[in-house]
Amino acid sequence: MQMKSQLSEKYGPVFSVQMGTTKMVILCGYDVIKDALVNHAEEFSDRPNTPVHDKMLKGHGLALSNGENWKVMRRFTLSTLRDFGMGKKGIENKITEEAECLIQTFKSYEGKPFDNLPIINAAIANIIVSLLLSERFEYDDPTILELLNIINVNVKLLGSPMARLYNLFPSVMDWLPGNHKGIFENNRVLENFIRATFTKQRKELDVNDQRNLIDAFLAKQMEEKPESTLYYHNDNLTSLVSDLFTAGTETTTTTLRWGLLLMMKYPEIQKKVQNEIERVIGSSPPQLEHRKQMPYTDAVIHEIQRFGDIAPESVPHATSRDVTFRGYFIPKGTPVMVILSSVLKDKAYFEKPEEFYPERFLNTEGHLKKTEAFIPFSMGNTPTSFG
Repeated sequence: MQMKSQLSEKYGPVFSVQMGTTKMVILCGYDVIKDALVNHAEEFSDRPNTPVHDKMLKGHGLALSNGENWKVMRRFTLSTLRDFGMGKKGIENKITEEAECLIQTFKSYEGKPFDNLPIINAAIANIIVSLLLSERFEYDDPTILELLNIINVNVKLLGSPMARLYNLFPSVMDWLPGNHKGIFENNRVLENFIRATFTKQRKELDVNDQRNLIDAFLAKQMEEKPESTLYYHNDNLTSLVSDLFTAGTETTTTTLRWGLLLMMKYPEIQKKVQNEIERVIGSSPPQLEHRKQMPYTDAVIHEIQRFGDIAPESVPHATSRDVTFRGYFIPKGTPVMVILSSVLKDKAYFEKPEEFYPERFLNTEGHLKKTEAFIPFSMGNTPTSFG
């Protein structure tokens, strides 16, 4: 990311790089990225063909699908998640209960060092799993630990040099040994678990008493409409559940771990947050309504996301048709990489961006202020911007 930012300083916020036989356009800086993803949303709405993901997903699911399939899956996902409590009191209560389990698990170590990754991972996964398949796993359950380990390993492998080489030379890399082989094996294990889960749920399905997202999808299959055959098939269900499970778990876990690290590094900020929590919430369970009474804590959370920069690249884009953008002609199908790091560290919007400074999100009266360049998970009509 740093190299791309340096290239943008030399060549401007819109430039191209040659990746093997493919030319890719790079977008940097808030003004340019907003122009592309908001003002020219339709032109930059497609997903590029990336051999690693094509082999795993085959164009199914939500995150990396295109065209009408993406529109149908996005519409279904948004409406269904809301039906099952996303953004409502129901999910808030589940989060509160899970947070209490997480705290008690932390306390059980009695101040001794421990690895927080698998515990936080499992806690976050339980919230998502409750929406997808109405279950909850204990933090030491071997099934959830295996699935989460697969996700964590694949996230690392997908960013490895071997995976990038595979995207450039897939026919050659298919014959060569390397850690890129593990990506497909891990994906197969995850898909087998998902398929076994919805196969079991199909046998128990009551269309008049849908319990979760998988039930809702299976009910769509039974409608026997043209759309059911075209879009509500098993491959789309498998990839959709994988997308939601993987993206939601990894990003939220990483954000929380950044928060723990930064609170340890800046104890004076931690103390201010603690004081605000004690003043507003006390010992009662936190509720969403408390948020507006806790501007400093809210600012700290914003700054954790900005500083942590956990999604330095947006979901990959591609041009849906020929477009002239910022004076450059970009042909249809051109891969476009959006560098979110360049926005979160854009000096035009964030003074001293390399510093951890929560007060940048507060106005002179101490209230939370809206900062348009705060886009830790992209912007516009994208799969990563659900709400």
